[in-house]
Amino acid sequence: MPARKISWTSAAVCALAILQLSTQALAAPFAETGDSQLRSDIEILAAAGVIDDVTTQWPFPWGGILYRLDLPEALAGQPQYVADAAKRVRARGKTETQTGQLRTSIDLDATNSPATVRGFDALGRQTAQGQFVLDYIWPTTAVHLAAGAQTTNRIDHQTLLLDGSYAAQRIGNAALYAGYMPHWWGPGWSTALSLSTNARPFPQIGITRIDTTPFQSPLLSWMGPWQAEFFVGVLDGKRVASNTLFNGLRLSINPLPGLEFALARAEQLCGTGHPCEPVAEFFNVYNDPTHVSKSKDEVDIDLRYTGKAFKLPYAVYTQVMNRDTGPFVHSDSSHLFGASVWVPAGNDAIRLTAEYASTISTQSIFSFGHYAYGITYTDYKYVDGWQYRGRTLGSSLGGDSRLAMLQAGFTGDHGIAYTLTYDRAQIGSPDAPTANTVTTSPVAIDIVEGRMSFGLAKFSRIDLAARLQDDQPRPDRGFLAAIEATLRVAI
Repeated sequence: MPARKISWTSAAVCALAILQLSTQALAAPFAETGDSQLRSDIEILAAAGVIDDVTTQWPFPWGGILYRLDLPEALAGQPQYVADAAKRVRARGKTETQTGQLRTSIDLDATNSPATVRGFDALGRQTAQGQFVLDYIWPTTAVHLAAGAQTTNRIDHQTLLLDGSYAAQRIGNAALYAGYMPHWWGPGWSTALSLSTNARPFPQIGITRIDTTPFQSPLLSWMGPWQAEFFVGVLDGKRVASNTLFNGLRLSINPLPGLEFALARAEQLCGTGHPCEPVAEFFNVYNDPTHVSKSKDEVDIDLRYTGKAFKLPYAVYTQVMNRDTGPFVHSDSSHLFGASVWVPAGNDAIRLTAEYASTISTQSIFSFGHYAYGITYTDYKYVDGWQYRGRTLGSSLGGDSRLAMLQAGFTGDHGIAYTLTYDRAQIGSPDAPTANTVTTSPVAIDIVEGRMSFGLAKFSRIDLAARLQDDQPRPDRGFLAAIEATLRVAI
C-alpha cells in the first residue's frame, strides 16, 4: 500500500478525534522551538519514563508534560539529574502558563554572519533583528504577539518581522491557533527534512491536541499516548506562483514504552497559474501516472526509540521523507539517522548526539546508491520550490546535500547551558549544479560552533555563539569567523 495512503488513512481517523475532551488538559501556550536545553531535559524525562515519548513535534502545548510532572509519584526512584531536569522543565512551564499576567519583553539578535547550518536551536536569520513581545493568557485563550524588524539581504527583502506571533483558543482537548507559528517536525537536532525552522514561519491557522492522553476505547488504545496537528497557511511574498497554499498534517503515537512513530504529510497547492482543488488534492494520495497530483507534497516517516543501556538514557531515531508514491517503489526518499546518549556528570547529564542527514533522493527507502539529483525540494509544477522567502522549508542546506553533526550539550552551575557542535556540510552536487539554493556551486564546509546560554539578570537571558568555518557557500569563499548574540529582556 502506498505510504501516503497509510499516512492519510491513519491520520485522518485520529485528526477527527483531536477534540476529544480531557480534564487533564490546560489552556496553555506552547513550548516553542529553539531551546536545545529545554528539549534535552524533556527527552531525558521521556527516556526515564517520567513523561510519555511523544517529543518530536514542536511546538507542543505544555498541558500533558505539566500534568505528569505534578503527579506525586512522578520522580520516585529517579537519579538527581532526572530530578533536576524535571525541576527546570516544571519551572519553565509554570512560568509560561501563568494566567492573568501580562508579560512583555524585547528580543534582539545580532551577528556579523548568520549561520549556514540552522538546527533546532538556530538563532537569527539576518545580521540584525529585534522584536517587541507581548504575552497574555486567559483561562481558555492565549495571545503571543511579536512584532519588529530585521535587516534584509539577497534572500529575504522583507523588513517587517511578525515571526512567532499567534493567538490560541482552547476547544475541548484541542488548541485552535492562528498566526505565524514556527514548526519543527521530526526527531533530528540538526535537520528536519520536510518542515523545520530554517525558513521563516508563514501565516497559518491550525489545530493541535493539548495533551497526549491515550484513547480509552479498545479499538484505538493500542496507540498509547498520541498527538495530532493540522494547519493550513499561505506562502505569501514574491513568488512565481503567488499565494501558494500550504497544509500540514502530522500524527505521532507511542504504542510501546520508549517507541514513538509518526507520519506526516505536507502539501503545496493552488497559487497563481495552478488549478485550485484543495479538497480533491487533499485526498489524492497516489501521485502515479493514473492519478497525477496537481500539488507538490512530501511525506515523513519518523521512528524514535528511547531507553536505558548501562543505566544511561539513550535515543536512536530516523526520519525518511518521500516525495512520490513509495515507499518501496519510486519514492524519491531523503534520509536522516541519529543517536543521543546522556552521560551523568555530577548532578547533571551531558547530552552527546551524532547525526547524519542526506537530501539526495534515492529511488526507494532502501535503494542507497541509486540517486536522483535535483528533485528533492524542486518540482516542475512549482518552480519556486519547497521554499518560503528564499529559504528551504526543510533542511537548511537545501537539496542534494549531506550533513554530519556531532554535538555535546549540558547545563552547568548557575543554570548556564553549554553546547559544542561540529558540522561537516556538503552543500549541492555537481550532478545538479543549479538545483541547490544555498550555494551557486557545490562546496564542502567544516564548521565548529560553541554556545552558552544563561540568565543575565532576574528578567533577562542571553545566548552567545562563536563559529569558525573553513569555507563558505558560493559565491562567497574562504575562512569565516562569526559571533552572534541574542538577548531577551523582560520589561
